[in-house]
Amino acid sequence: MTNVWGVHNDRLNTELVDGGFITIGWDGVGDLREIGFDREALRAALTAAMPDEKPRAIAGWAGILLRFGAEIAEGDVIVAPYRPDNTINIGIVVGPYEFHAGEPTHRHRRKVRWERLGVSRTVFTQPALYEIGSLLTVFGVRRHPQEFLAVLNAGGEDQFEDAVSQVATAEVVSEAAAADEPRASRIDRHTRDFVLEALKSDLSHREFEEFTADLLRAMGYEARVTQYSQDGGVDIIAHRDPLGVEPPLIKVQCKHLTGTIGAPDVQQLVGTLGHNELSLFVTLGAYSRDAQAIERVRPTLRLVNGEELVDLVLRHYVDLSQKWRLRIPLTSVLVVDDSADQ
Repeated sequence: MTNVWGVHNDRLNTELVDGGFITIGWDGVGDLREIGFDREALRAALTAAMPDEKPRAIAGWAGILLRFGAEIAEGDVIVAPYRPDNTINIGIVVGPYEFHAGEPTHRHRRKVRWERLGVSRTVFTQPALYEIGSLLTVFGVRRHPQEFLAVLNAGGEDQFEDAVSQVATAEVVSEAAAADEPRASRIDRHTRDFVLEALKSDLSHREFEEFTADLLRAMGYEARVTQYSQDGGVDIIAHRDPLGVEPPLIKVQCKHLTGTIGAPDVQQLVGTLGHNELSLFVTLGAYSRDAQAIERVRPTLRLVNGEELVDLVLRHYVDLSQKWRLRIPLTSVLVVDDSADQ
C-alpha cells in the first residue's frame, strides 16, 4: 500500500529540489540508525542534545524522527508545501533514511524523485488543504490522500483540477480535522487560501486586471487599465505622479492563471519597455526558473507570484475599494499563537 506523507520544512528550497531529497531539522541529533528506531531511545537523544526543552516537545519530536527514519517507506508519496510561493511539491520516496554528517544542515535525509513542482493550492479542496496545514513536521495524509495521488497521476498541469474533482468528496471538514486547535498558522493559511481562491474563481480575467489596478492605487500609485485585448502584453499603466508624465512609468501585465509562467511571457513584457520604464508581472501562480533568472538580471523587472499577491492584498486590504472588499470579505481577529504551550 502506498502511503502519502506531508512534510513541512521552511528550508525546502531549490537546493533540496535540485538535490532530490526531503529533510527535517534536529541536526544536533546524530544518525538515527545508530540511536535506534525506538521512541524512548530517540527521546533520550533529543533530551541530551536539547536539555532545556520541555518533555512534551521532546516526546513529539521523537515521534517525528521515528516517522521520518523508519515509517516512511520507499515508494511512498511526499506532499511538501513550498513556503516561498506557497505552492505544493509532490514526489516519490526512492531511498532509505540517510545521515549526512559532513553537511552543516539537512543532515537527516530521504531521497525523493520530484514529480510535480509548483502545484497551485487552488487545485485542491479546502479540507485537503486543511489537512496538510498540520503543525507537525512529518505527518500521514490519511483523510484526503486521493487528491494528491490524482495530481501525481494526472497527464499534465491542465488536467490537475479535473483529476481532483473526480476524487474529491463533499466533506466540509472531517471530524478529526475539526478537533485540531485553530492556532494562528492554521487560520492564516486558511485566510490566504480563501483570498487566492476568490481571486481565481470569483473574478474574470478582466476583473483581475481591474482588481490589480485598484490594489496598486491602494498602495499609493496611480493606475489605469489599458484597452482590453489590444494591450500588446501591457494590461495596466501605473505611475507615482497624478498626471503620469513624470518617469518612471510602470507597465504591468496580469495573468489570471494558477499555473507556472515561463520565460517567453516575461520576455514579452520586457520587450515593451522604453527608456526609463519599469515592468511588473502579476500572476496567481508561480514562475519558472528561467523566468526568475530574467528578473535577477533585470533590475527594472519585478515578478509577483500568487503568494506575494496575497501578501499585498492582506497588507493593503483596508485601502481597497468597497467593491473588492465585498467580493473578498475579511475581518481582523486575535487568535492563539503557535508558541502557546510549547
